[in-house]
Amino acid sequence: MIYSVSRDHARFKNIVKGRVKRDLKKYISNGDMIVKKGKEKVSIPMPQINIPRFKFGDAKSGVAQGEGEPGDEVGQGEPQSGNGEGQAGNQEGEHSLEIELSLDELAEILGEELELPNIEAKGKEVLEKEKDRYTGIAMQGPNSLINFRRSFKEALKRQISSGTYNPKDPIIAPIKRDFRYRSWKTHQEYEANAVIIYMMDVSGSMGDEQKEIVRTESFWIDTWLRSQYKGLDTRYVIHDTVAREVDEQTFYSTRESGGTLISSAYRSAQQIIEQNYSPEQWNIYLFHFSDGDNWSGEDTKLCFEIMKQQLFPNINLFCYGQVESRYGSGQFMKDLEEHFKNEEEFLIISKIENKDGIMDSIKTFLGKGK
Repeated sequence: MIYSVSRDHARFKNIVKGRVKRDLKKYISNGDMIVKKGKEKVSIPMPQINIPRFKFGDAKSGVAQGEGEPGDEVGQGEPQSGNGEGQAGNQEGEHSLEIELSLDELAEILGEELELPNIEAKGKEVLEKEKDRYTGIAMQGPNSLINFRRSFKEALKRQISSGTYNPKDPIIAPIKRDFRYRSWKTHQEYEANAVIIYMMDVSGSMGDEQKEIVRTESFWIDTWLRSQYKGLDTRYVIHDTVAREVDEQTFYSTRESGGTLISSAYRSAQQIIEQNYSPEQWNIYLFHFSDGDNWSGEDTKLCFEIMKQQLFPNINLFCYGQVESRYGSGQFMKDLEEHFKNEEEFLIISKIENKDGIMDSIKTFLGKGK
């Protein structure tokens, strides 16, 4: 029975994952459909999954019920009026289920559907912590660590050597000196860690729709990268003509009315890296979202200088996502593509026209496994 329940539960989970995978674009485009529950779980709505069951019909007519003789023609029941009138039904309508998935399961679905390769860390490792592993055997220890197999083996050896073992009556009785205990050794474990620095233009030309696109895409990027790295830090920078680091809530809710100096965000990211994240120990990802407006060509040149001299040598990847806006010129993306024609190793550019473009943008950013 336990095996059957476990097997059925696994089948149900596979059905759920199949449904999410099939409708992944819908879930990605409509960011409000997925609700985060704590740090490790999300809740996803989906149509009710019903188990097939028998339903009793009307007793007035039908096969094998009511009056009749063998060979009589089977009736079709009473005709319906067809005029759309009648009493209210008593059957329940369609419902939706709230299905819980772990973020790792969601990342697995995303990776399979978008065919994302696992990320190859740049060989950067940091000491996470010391862990104890039970790899040895000791002659002393607490009762909770008794190794019964080794203890009975020692007792058997003792009884055979002393001639007290009787194969016809094989009773093995360990005594105190026979007991063996599991012992541990402390190991230092190293793991690759990563930091994401999100930057967003919050000037007047970036509206609520553009920010919703950024919020949704950032959630899925986070989900994938957390499945690839044990430790992941996230930092947030907003900018108009001046950049400042903020918390997550402020990042997605702030709207300014001024102009745009993109270089201020890049300088802020550079300072965060220099002060907190050694490139020898951290895998560093930068994501900048903007509608493509910048104050001047001179500031754009300054951006390119910071990117090439300060950022590219120290990071895994720089991703620029241009969110379509009726007020934005989109010129910055054109300038990036022109200036960095041969820098695909560090720079990936994506144009996000609307919510339906989020899925393709994620694949563009993460599809190279960097």
